[in-house]
Amino acid sequence: QVHLVESGGGLVQTGASLSLSCAPSGRTVSSYAVTWFRQAPGKEREFVAGISWTGEGAVYADVVKGRFTISRDNARNTVNLQMHNLKPEDAAVYYCAATPRLPSRVVRTIESGMHYWGQGTQVTVSS
Repeated sequence: QVHLVESGGGLVQTGASLSLSCAPSGRTVSSYAVTWFRQAPGKEREFVAGISWTGEGAVYADVVKGRFTISRDNARNTVNLQMHNLKPEDAAVYYCAATPRLPSRVVRTIESGMHYWGQGTQVTVSS
């Protein structure tokens, strides 16, 4: 079992930036493809961004493309989500999820494809 821990959430103003991190407890993140999802109140959880285990593949939801960047920091054993120009509609609980043993460029974008999940971190964007 892999326990993922998200960090970096908080309250920011519209247009601000925030960086989230996802780290596995007791494991090395480098062998996992990692995906960020988010869930706003009253809405279904949705895909945000994902990165392959090698870092060669990255995919973004259209609504965050150009504003969010997902990256791997194997030295710190984290996968990070840098969020710029935040909007009120970006406010949600952000979850990271991981899947092992995928081809080098494959990114999972659907919940059912993920094996492990974190507890989530809250991002609030004030207008």
